[in-house]
Amino acid sequence: MKLSKKNYGVENCYLSNSCLKEWLPAIEANKIIYEVKKGEVIFQEGDLVEGMYFVYEGNIKVHKKWGDKELILRIASDGSVLGHRGLSTLNKNYPMSATALEDAVICYVTMDFFNSSLKVNPGFSYKLLMFFADELQESERKMRNIAHMSVKGRLSRSLLFFKDQFGVNEDGSLKIKLSKQDISSYIGATYETLFRIMNELIEDKAIDVSKRAIVILNSDKLLELSKKEE
Repeated sequence: MKLSKKNYGVENCYLSNSCLKEWLPAIEANKIIYEVKKGEVIFQEGDLVEGMYFVYEGNIKVHKKWGDKELILRIASDGSVLGHRGLSTLNKNYPMSATALEDAVICYVTMDFFNSSLKVNPGFSYKLLMFFADELQESERKMRNIAHMSVKGRLSRSLLFFKDQFGVNEDGSLKIKLSKQDISSYIGATYETLFRIMNELIEDKAIDVSKRAIVILNSDKLLELSKKEE
């Protein structure tokens, strides 16, 4: 990762937006800003947890080894916290990896400063607690879907989520650019199965795909497919 020489504001900083104004000078003095290239690994599963990251700009995939495959647990975007799953009194190593899906800007603080921020800023602690609770529910829902929903249902739901979470371009394509391998890792399916299901959705005129650009043509159709096996 490359140290940034630019001066980024705090509009998209999860830490700065959650702490007391009196704590902002301390954040400025302790934060380190990195510019990350597409495909660059921020931390690797098994690495020692030495600090916390916050996403200023860009999309970062958080992924974990699942047997001989990869499972994308979540996609951290502007204003997100990153690396929090490494917080533990039992294990001091990251249980997952984080890789940039596109060029990104991230903020880093040491664990000592992060822990101090938690103790001094009750609002930040509460916000992080609620984030953990929401993410736990989302993780449980995702595991349930992998166990009980068809691949077509999981893909349909994920495409609608990408649309709601990341928005669309003027041509209607999803703003987030994901490879088919990333999508298959996100929904817990093989690449071959994903390729077949995407072709079926294209034939049904629910979506259109050009290279890595996905256009949702019929949201109602995707919503119907995503609810069939709930």
